Amino acid sequence: MKIRSVTHNNRRKTFEVRTSSKKLVFPFSKADPTPTIQDPITALSVDVEAGREAFTYGLHSGRTGTVHIEQILEYNQDPSYLRDLLLYRLTLEAQKRVAESPLSKREIVRRLGTSAAQLYRLLDQTNYRKSVDQVLALLQVLNCEVDLVIRTKTA
Repeated sequence: MKIRSVTHNNRRKTFEVRTSSKKLVFPFSKADPTPTIQDPITALSVDVEAGREAFTYGLHSGRTGTVHIEQILEYNQDPSYLRDLLLYRLTLEAQKRVAESPLSKREIVRRLGTSAAQLYRLLDQTNYRKSVDQVLALLQVLNCEVDLVIRTKTA
């Protein structure tokens, strides 16, 4: 996701980030270094060198900071970002289990009822076009039990 523009709101103490599809906020308190009344923001721009996936700001003291779009999406609990994060974690676990499994990859492919190419796509942590269902099916074939735990967030 690319950042189109970024502004700051000193009254709300937030950065306001606009992407092609969303307007998101990010509080000063989550940024490092933190802008304050004594050390205000003097420069703010989308970071082109980071592929427009971050913004950089400068403070009156001369210190600078960068905030990546992933930090903003995580703070805002963006559903697509959280899905991708879940998929990434499940895929890493599947990779580990395949490496430890006594089953050959050919046997895993047979039990999944798919092709070898599809297995390698499932095991690719950079592939976000696969579904959570497919990775869960792979983990089931690897004799894993997956539990979903939902708990209240702690501060």
